[in-house]
Amino acid sequence: MHAPAPPLIPTEMLLLAYRSGIFPMADSREDPEIFWVEPRERATFPLENFRMSKSLRKTVRQDRFRVSCDTAFADVVGACAQPRPDHPESWISHRIAASYAALHDQGHAHSIECWDGETLVGGLYGVSFDRVFCGESMFSHANNASKVALAWLVAILRRAGFEVLDCQFMTDHLASLGAIEMSQQDYVQKIASAQGKPRMSIPEAYVSLVSGADGAGSAGAAAGADAVGVGAGASSPGNLIAQSLTQTS
Repeated sequence: MHAPAPPLIPTEMLLLAYRSGIFPMADSREDPEIFWVEPRERATFPLENFRMSKSLRKTVRQDRFRVSCDTAFADVVGACAQPRPDHPESWISHRIAASYAALHDQGHAHSIECWDGETLVGGLYGVSFDRVFCGESMFSHANNASKVALAWLVAILRRAGFEVLDCQFMTDHLASLGAIEMSQQDYVQKIASAQGKPRMSIPEAYVSLVSGADGAGSAGAAAGADAVGVGAGASSPGNLIAQSLTQTS
């Protein structure tokens, strides 16, 4: 007989932990136990200073991937939990994954997905509360797929009126995209100052971005331009995002 599944981490406990600047991890995928992490230094993205390389800007602008929001949350978490050459053991245990699925069901965890046709090739997920989004993990099975997901996330958070994008631990990769490091004390103060409801939810901001590009395409077509809606030239969602991020980067 199989041992009973460990209990989910209560949603209220998870949200309280994130508001206190801590988050859970596990030693392996199968580990039923968790431990709480409070980094001494915290990596965050200033939402107005996301750095896009020329190659990433081109990839976003061309809509090389179809990008969605909250359509494959469990699949994204599962992909993030897979072993990697530099991380043979995942900190995303089955218990953590199930707990975040429950958090997602209650509207406090979200995913951004990148698709090549009908194949999920990249994405990220994280936890949201107040005007804060805490990125948990990302994966990529195609060049630049996770970077495209991150660029979309930044644009979505800006549209929604978020103030903080946490990425936990600094890496050279994150630093190259504009992440900065601060003390844990400063981070806790920063998330405390970001209390309150954002202008719109993350899914609403995603829809707003896509429909905004669609509307621009319709207006362009009516004026005799080449644009014919989503995915076409200057009116595509990717081009709209690339332009908005370039203007403030």
